[in-house]
Amino acid sequence: MAVPKRRVSKTRRDKRRSSHWKLSLPGLTKCENCGAARLSHRACKSCGYYDGKQVIKVGEENND
Repeated sequence: MAVPKRRVSKTRRDKRRSSHWKLSLPGLTKCENCGAARLSHRACKSCGYYDGKQVIKVGEENND
């Protein structure tokens, strides 16, 4: 049966394991209407447009 010749150090072991737990960045795209960064396949938070149509009303709200 195969047995390791030397003990693997903690540093070498941790370097090998570190690459599996990285977080991936969300898919950001540029809004065609206002140019702000937005998540792909979602309406823009700054202008409310998605696929060339306004789907969310974004603007100043009066809190009287």
